[in-house]
Amino acid sequence: MRAKIVLLAILAAISRVASARAGDPGQEVLRDGFDGKDFSPSGRLYYRENYEQSAGSYEFQSEVSRDGGGALKLSVKPLCTTTKKDCSERAEVWERTKHRVPYTQGVWYGFAVKFADPIPSGDHRYLIAQWKREIGPDAKGDFSPFLAIRLNNGKLFATVETNYVAPPTGSASGDPKSCGDTQTPVWYRPDTNQMRALIATDPTWTKDDGGEFTSCTNAITVTDHGNKLPTPDSGWIDFAIYTKPGPDGSGRIEIFANDKWIVTVKGHIGHADVGLGKNQYFKFGPYRDADTTNWTLYYDDFRRSPNCGDVLGSTALCPAE
Repeated sequence: MRAKIVLLAILAAISRVASARAGDPGQEVLRDGFDGKDFSPSGRLYYRENYEQSAGSYEFQSEVSRDGGGALKLSVKPLCTTTKKDCSERAEVWERTKHRVPYTQGVWYGFAVKFADPIPSGDHRYLIAQWKREIGPDAKGDFSPFLAIRLNNGKLFATVETNYVAPPTGSASGDPKSCGDTQTPVWYRPDTNQMRALIATDPTWTKDDGGEFTSCTNAITVTDHGNKLPTPDSGWIDFAIYTKPGPDGSGRIEIFANDKWIVTVKGHIGHADVGLGKNQYFKFGPYRDADTTNWTLYYDDFRRSPNCGDVLGSTALCPAE
């Protein structure tokens, strides 16, 4: 009888933990391999419907996949006219609202992406994945993603955005290579209370590709682990990324690609303006300013977890906390 009572107590405790986790999005483990005909309930993803998204399309297909199963094909076509101001073209997949992670909490994301031919090669704004803070109705301003994976001139790079922090005394300008060991190339935008830092690039990147990053900041530090981002033409790229915003300077980001540790980013990450929401959220897919061509990306193996090993696939690869 005593053993039965102990067993029942253990089962009840497990049930309480499971229930608590079910009500805490930050503890959820989400996955979608895009092998079916629609988004998997276990992934908590959906295709957003609005005007800009009408430039896009999504297709669950199996002709191009990472593991022989299925993959999600996301495409955009020209939509905006020259008369439309601030118009963009998107085919983005979002996390469902009630499953978003609190802004102050760290979480791991994973996804694989493959660029279809032709890969855009122009000097233009292209994004393939972005992390943002919810924007409430009382917020004033246009807030850039606190982390974004971008493409320009056919080259892959990543940026971090935060509120404006005044440059250090004697900050270098003109050539980001002149930034000191504890400084990061940055694009200051005090008129919008924002600044954007360049945190990672592919091996073909040159200083001419990042013409806007003309200054340096010590509010964001980047530890380079000796690996570059893969090039867009290298086939499937599997990202594992840890995001923990911290506009007060407590932020941290980890970026892995194809099981290689790219960078660790610490410091001021994200926004703290009045009217912003309590959660962070992730969205992926082709997003660009108005363009004249079609652009397609394939995505596979989406996952999200509070635990690194669930996303990287091996705890041996995980950075020490």
